[in-house]
Amino acid sequence: MKQNNENTNAFLIHISAFAGFLFPFGNIITPLIAWQTLKDRSPFLDKQGKEAVNFNISYSLYIFILTLSVVPFFVGSIFRNFDNFDNFNHININFNSGNIFGFVGLASIAGIVGLIKIALIIIAALKAKEGENYKYPFTIKFIK
Repeated sequence: MKQNNENTNAFLIHISAFAGFLFPFGNIITPLIAWQTLKDRSPFLDKQGKEAVNFNISYSLYIFILTLSVVPFFVGSIFRNFDNFDNFNHININFNSGNIFGFVGLASIAGIVGLIKIALIIIAALKAKEGENYKYPFTIKFIK
């Protein structure tokens, strides 16, 4: 395979993770399909495809865990504000300052992780376009 074509295909494998904005799990499924169809063409494409799939699975897992960590704050604020357990007609859902700072803090961390993910995908795609092997940071190797 020509070097230019190989670099372009590696670029497309990394950029295909943005399909996650179009449909659920597109950030994992699209690079996986692209890698599976192109991995036999060259070792570079195989390596970059594995790296892209592992990265997207890892960061999806990280964001899922951060999202789950917000649930106790929300549920706790609902149950803490029942006036009387005998009277379910008056439920006062109120985020006091302790809950709102925890909620906003965790939500902002999830947002920052999302922005880092976007930046790393762009960096990896540009490096792959230049023919460099790029390794994403904090990636769990699901596919070896």
